Amino acid sequence: MTAIPSALQCDFSPSDLAAPPRCFVLVPCAGSGSRAASAQPKQYQPVAGQPMVLHTVAALAAVRRVVGGLVVLSPADDFAWPQSAAWPRRFERVPCGGNTRAQSVFQGLQALQARGVRPSDWVLVHDAARCLVTSALVDSLIDACLPDVCGGLLALPLPDTLKSESGRRVQATVPREDKWLAQTPQMFRMGDLHAALAATAANGFAGVTDEASAMEMMGHHPLLVAGSAHNFKVTYPQDFALAEAVLATRANTGS
Repeated sequence: MTAIPSALQCDFSPSDLAAPPRCFVLVPCAGSGSRAASAQPKQYQPVAGQPMVLHTVAALAAVRRVVGGLVVLSPADDFAWPQSAAWPRRFERVPCGGNTRAQSVFQGLQALQARGVRPSDWVLVHDAARCLVTSALVDSLIDACLPDVCGGLLALPLPDTLKSESGRRVQATVPREDKWLAQTPQMFRMGDLHAALAATAANGFAGVTDEASAMEMMGHHPLLVAGSAHNFKVTYPQDFALAEAVLATRANTGS
């Protein structure tokens, strides 16, 4: 494996930062993806001819209101990245990932702060393994959250019957009427999200499963914005084939 090239320069211009609150993207990309049973972290596995994370970044970079973004890598990653002119200049790769997703996001937020992103700016945190997200979905989240006092996340109402278990046996059927499946991006103000994660950092980010859960611990009530069944997180070996099929269909139909 060859080393990742030095981080690309992120063009957050002074005029951008002096403007009204803008949108930045943070992509945690430091996980091992053990459930994917792949030879390397799943975000680097080829899907439709290129590493999965590159599909993710391309979709996010297509959102015109995104000023810039950081892809948070593990310092131990030594995977070869394509030398492609198509890589968006305003997205930078930074090796500041932690042992958990929450730690990677927290350290990514600190890297954004160091680059001049203000507390009032919005940060959209998106999983590297959700490579089927579309710019239209991200735009719908931005439209819903910009006027909101808190921010929010893409999510889907739970479609299936939900069971609780003990010893691999059903203990109860759980009402699903008010249950949603959380997706990403999750969009919050830089200052609010950083404060929420900082409050849990001393306890190892206990209970923080996503950005919305950290905000909930601070008494916030994030907005739920309708996502898409295609915006699933590639997790298991069979998910790669499904993601590749969706991408192939999009390429053939131009959608």
